[in-house]
Amino acid sequence: MLPVAMAAVAEGMRRWANPSSPHAEGRAARAALEDARARIASAYGWAGEAILTSGASEALAIALGRSVVARRLISAVEHDAVIRAGGDAADVVRVEPDGRVDPTKLQRVLAGQPTLVAVQWCNSETGVRQPIAAIADIVHAGGGLLLVDAAQMPPGADADLASLADFIAISAHKRGGPPGVGALLVRDVATLSPTGGQERGYRGGTENLPGALGFAAALAEPEDVPAMLALRAKLDDAILRSGGTVVAGPAPRHPAIGSYRMSGLAAATQLIRFDMAGIAVSAGSACSSGSMKPSHVLGAMGWSVEASREVVRVSFGRSTSEADVDRFIKEWRAISRSARAFGA
Repeated sequence: MLPVAMAAVAEGMRRWANPSSPHAEGRAARAALEDARARIASAYGWAGEAILTSGASEALAIALGRSVVARRLISAVEHDAVIRAGGDAADVVRVEPDGRVDPTKLQRVLAGQPTLVAVQWCNSETGVRQPIAAIADIVHAGGGLLLVDAAQMPPGADADLASLADFIAISAHKRGGPPGVGALLVRDVATLSPTGGQERGYRGGTENLPGALGFAAALAEPEDVPAMLALRAKLDDAILRSGGTVVAGPAPRHPAIGSYRMSGLAAATQLIRFDMAGIAVSAGSACSSGSMKPSHVLGAMGWSVEASREVVRVSFGRSTSEADVDRFIKEWRAISRSARAFGA
C-alpha cells in the first residue's frame, strides 16, 4: 500500500459514520464517499456510474450475474473469478497460441447474437493484452455488451478503454490501494438488474468509506509505466540469453508482468529458491498459485502440463529498481546452472 492510501484509510476511520445515515455525521461521510467515487471514476476517464465493491472479483460477478443480456461468453484465459462467475452457463472462446482472442473467430462464435462478452485487458499470469478495440466493435455490432477485467491496468494506460467497454472491473490493491475494495464501472445502469440496498440499489451492504478513500488516494499517484516497461524488457532479454523462455514474448504485453519458463525445474522449486534469496515471485496468478494445479491459461495457449509447471510469474511495482532486476537475473542464472548440473 502507498503511504497516501494508508493515510487516507486512517482518515476515513477517524471520521467514520454510516454514509447511509441521515444525521450530520452520516451526511458528511456520504459527501466524502461520493467525492471518492467521483475521483475513482475520473482516474479511468469514466463518465458513467461507479459501483463500489469489495474488489474486482465481486465487480465481475455482478456484471456476469446481472447483465440484462441472456448469453454469456468468456475467453479461455480469463481469471478464475470470471470462470467461477460465468459457471456452466458461459460459453468459452478459445485463444491463439500467443494467448489472444482472434476477433474473426470471435465474430463467428457470436453469430450476431446479443451476448455479454468478458475479456481481460491483460492476463494476470502472462501479461498478454487483448485486442479490446476489435473485440468491442464485434460485440457491439451484434447488440452485445463488453465486460473488461481491468484490474491489472494502470489508469491512463489505455485512453480508449472508457469509450469501448460497457462494464469495467477494477481493484484498489493492484494500484497501491487497500485490499477489500474495488469498483464496477457501468456505462448504462439499465443494462444491469438492481437488487436493492446501497450503491444506488445495485449492491447491498454498508459502504466502505475508508477503503474508498484509500482507493481514490492511490489512483492519484502516477505510475511510471515506461520505467516498468524498461525493466521488463531488460529481464526478458536476460532470460532469453540465459536459456529461458519468455511466455508469449512477441505479443503485446503489460509493461509490469512477465512470465518465464526455466526448462527442467519445477516452478515450485524455483519459488522456494527465489524466496530463500529474498525474491517474491509466483507460479500463475496470486489467486491460484497456491493450488499447484496446472495453469489453465498456459493450457489454453497450447502448453503441455509439464512445461506449464516450469513457469514463474514476475511483476514490477513502483518500488522495483534496476538493482532488483539485476539480483533476480543473477539468482535465475544460479538456479538454472544448479538445475542443469543436477540433471546432468
